[in-house]
Amino acid sequence: MKFTIKNSSLISFISILTLNLSLGQESKDQKKANVIIIITDDQGYGDLSCHGNPTLKTPNIDKIYSQSVRFTNFHVSPTCSPSRAALMTGLYSNKAGVWHTIAGRSLLREDKKTIADYFKENNYNTAIFGKWHLGDNYPFRPQDRGFNNVLIHGAGGIGQTPDYFDNDYFDDHYLQNGKFEKYDGYCTDVWFDEAIKFIQRQNNKPFFCYISTNAPHGPLFVEDKYSLPYDQGSVFSKEFYGMISNIDYNVGNLTKKLEEFGIADNTILIFMTDNGSSFGDTKYGSDFRHFNAGMRGKKNSEYDGGHRVPFFIRYPDGKFDPGRDINNISAHIDVLPTLIDLCNLNKNDNNNFDGKSLLPLIKNPEKKWRERLLITDSQRIEHPIKWRKSVVMSDSWRLVNGSELYQIIDDPGQIDDLASKFPERVIIMRNAYDSWWENVSVDFHKYASFKIGTSNENPINLTSHDWHSEAQVPWNHRHIRTGIQTNGFWVFDIESDGNYEITLSRWPLYLNLPITSGIPKRPSIKGTSVIESGIGKALPINEASITIGDTKMKKLIDDHQIKVSFNLKLKASKNNRLTTSFMGDGVNMGAYYVQIKKL
Repeated sequence: MKFTIKNSSLISFISILTLNLSLGQESKDQKKANVIIIITDDQGYGDLSCHGNPTLKTPNIDKIYSQSVRFTNFHVSPTCSPSRAALMTGLYSNKAGVWHTIAGRSLLREDKKTIADYFKENNYNTAIFGKWHLGDNYPFRPQDRGFNNVLIHGAGGIGQTPDYFDNDYFDDHYLQNGKFEKYDGYCTDVWFDEAIKFIQRQNNKPFFCYISTNAPHGPLFVEDKYSLPYDQGSVFSKEFYGMISNIDYNVGNLTKKLEEFGIADNTILIFMTDNGSSFGDTKYGSDFRHFNAGMRGKKNSEYDGGHRVPFFIRYPDGKFDPGRDINNISAHIDVLPTLIDLCNLNKNDNNNFDGKSLLPLIKNPEKKWRERLLITDSQRIEHPIKWRKSVVMSDSWRLVNGSELYQIIDDPGQIDDLASKFPERVIIMRNAYDSWWENVSVDFHKYASFKIGTSNENPINLTSHDWHSEAQVPWNHRHIRTGIQTNGFWVFDIESDGNYEITLSRWPLYLNLPITSGIPKRPSIKGTSVIESGIGKALPINEASITIGDTKMKKLIDDHQIKVSFNLKLKASKNNRLTTSFMGDGVNMGAYYVQIKKL
């Protein structure tokens, strides 16, 4: 009895001590700043009323603008996947293996640590809502790269090949932690609503929340109530503006909820976009029909209109000066180092970022930096080419494609080429590019490989979106419907010896459609800009084959088969290539959908 009493006392003491330590940890966590990054798709610098757009109304984003430190000379990559890779890693996207949006070149190399990894290691709960676009299969999915909570569409946009078939922005199926689930409502509303639910659930635990909208990327689908206010001759696309208005509404709802939850002051809120406007300085006849803040170029362009974007950072508890502009050149590669400093994250590695922390500029308006040269380019091909669609940038100069030189302060429209007047500056900037190319091109010859034969994803479902090919890659549902005839190969590592089943289909397996069949049109939606799709074409396919290394297998198929499967033994090995074929009368193409399962 005496022993029992002493033991009980000891247990009670330990329990109290544990509770106190737990409360101490909770208290410590409460003091950590929360982080929300909002990044929109294809919205340019000029697609905001706070940046001078004379027609578009974005009052809620404008309010964040007024409360933030604004980086006015902030740059990303000219297209989406490269921008996201750089944002995630603090590295130039080419170094991270991402220089395209399709064709196996949008896969973020598995050895590159992400911003979500850093926050997760520092006891943050991490979440992504919306667009990922850095890989749809293991080990490239967001849940493989530091995100605890995942709600995304497939690939680079709703309606692309890995996405749930015939998603149309309304009442769609999205990937929740790797499995398709149906959600009611418009896509952007879903991303923000679910993000708000996630934030509310944290109950004072610090969080990192990445809200990455697919809007206003095309197709330009939105409710009429958002687009009709812009139904006027001066606007090139009322739907594009309507999608931005819907984003603005959701931004307002989010900021309101942060106030209600009592965490607005302790939350670092970043607003940015992934590349220049998809419309740029579009002309209609002699008139400009899309405001681009005086810049030349648009998405995919090496001129400023392709890569200079908004970047606002609001953090009341950080004592930032609201409404202050910082004109120093900065970029997506700077975001991760900045947040590591701002949130006092333990780095616990020897990673050397290409970017640098912007915190000294934020904290000290008088801070002077040495001239800094940054580089961005747009490759969008299988194998990168030196100088292709490139720009070397300083605070005030742009060297475009290695030959055109512009003084950006006096000439924001990049009209007057000064290369012949300042040859010494051209040489300096060309030398910087040469050094950069040598650094980022080391691994250009390597492929990012899917992993098969693991418990992390078995079966693994591959799509033609990730074919390596110099030809057209069927990256969206329109291509699948029309039955585009082309081919390519996937690269994968076999992680373990065993028996494998490789299944080919023309349509996603969950549709239960025969390989040879067509598919009806996807209907339009009343009260929205959603238009009906084209009909899905039937194809006279009668034979299928697979090729892995020296192994080739063929099978005949009939008109009723939904799929065709091949069983084979595979040894653990690296960098294997899989090519598939469907053949028939006038048909010779790859299988758009392939499932690989270790039995």
